[in-house]
Amino acid sequence: MSKDKGFGLAGWLLTIVVIAGLGVGGYWYWKHPGETGPEYKTVPVTRGDLTQLVTATGQLNPRTNVEVGSQVSGIISRLYVDFNSPVTNGQVIAQLDPATYKAIVAGARADLANSKAGLELAQAEEERSKALYLSKIVAQSDYDAAVAAFHQAQAQVEQKQASLDQAQVNLAYTTIYAPVNGVVLSRNVDVGQTVAASLSAPTLYMIANDLSKMQIDALVSEADIGGIETNQTVNFTVDAFPSRMFQGVVFQIRNAPQTNQNVITYDTVIGVENPDLKLRPGMTANVFIITAQRANALKIPNGALRFHPLELADAKKDSNGGTATNGAAAQSGGGDGKTHARAERSTRTVYVLAQGPDGKKDLAKQVQVKTGINDGIYTQLVEGLNENDEVIVSQNITSAQAQAAAGNPFSGGGRRF
Repeated sequence: MSKDKGFGLAGWLLTIVVIAGLGVGGYWYWKHPGETGPEYKTVPVTRGDLTQLVTATGQLNPRTNVEVGSQVSGIISRLYVDFNSPVTNGQVIAQLDPATYKAIVAGARADLANSKAGLELAQAEEERSKALYLSKIVAQSDYDAAVAAFHQAQAQVEQKQASLDQAQVNLAYTTIYAPVNGVVLSRNVDVGQTVAASLSAPTLYMIANDLSKMQIDALVSEADIGGIETNQTVNFTVDAFPSRMFQGVVFQIRNAPQTNQNVITYDTVIGVENPDLKLRPGMTANVFIITAQRANALKIPNGALRFHPLELADAKKDSNGGTATNGAAAQSGGGDGKTHARAERSTRTVYVLAQGPDGKKDLAKQVQVKTGINDGIYTQLVEGLNENDEVIVSQNITSAQAQAAAGNPFSGGGRRF
């Protein structure tokens, strides 16, 4: 019986020791987890078509917009066209009350007739004075006065004729004609309204020359204007037809800068064909100007150019309490291009998997590549890698690596892309 009791006590002691060992081992493992190699996500280098775009917004406008006004003042007595009315060059589109101008014409005509009568009298006096002067009956001064009166009468007739012509022109201006073929976009007056043309010509109508040919005045920022050239293809959408893509061509880049909230933009004029008249003046166009295209090009995702591997060695602090960083990795800048010279922007750094000491591909290796155009998602690969080569785009970070990165302000691994 005592032997069994002694064996039972030893068993309990052994059980306690085992449990304590497991507890200490678990606590130590929790405080010092086993280091495992980093896990990387890779994607292959592929081939495909790339299109580099410059985006902008602009407004659709007719290529020729004519404001039809009135050169004389008066009351609108007739309107012959309205909104959306088609008009032809020379067509009567409005009429001002001509009564006042007809009266002015009649008065000018009467003044002209009176002047002509005075001219006839002056001419007769000049001829009579000339005959008497040749007969030595009147003095030279009398003859000269008769000649001067005759010339003054001639000038008076010309002046009254000019006044009559001016009155007739003003009378003609009371009839408003369409200056071009087109469509009436807006009508700004009503019958009975008085228009005053004393200071500036009031606008009666706005006429678009041809709505089948329109243009977009797109505002392109100064950062993108360097890639814009005439004859480049343009795709654009409008909110009225969100599922339809329209096309146009750049035909003018205006040099006059426009400043809006300290942003410099330039008016890029895009020619648009509108045969079905779906596009209307004033619509806002979301413009995509094609600046470069590559067919069947090698391409890599932009995430590969931004990726920077986290190295635990980078987080080791030096004796002064600072951190030591990997020089090559720091120079790479994660592919953002800020630390490269502007002349070398096409040379970028990407990372591929390399074989580690254990024989597995678990190390990130730098590769310098030359890149081309960028469509916002993929970048053209000119040289440095081949099709189907795997490039690293992301890395799974362990808790130990995250703690190391948190204590290292110079490590790029703590950044999230």
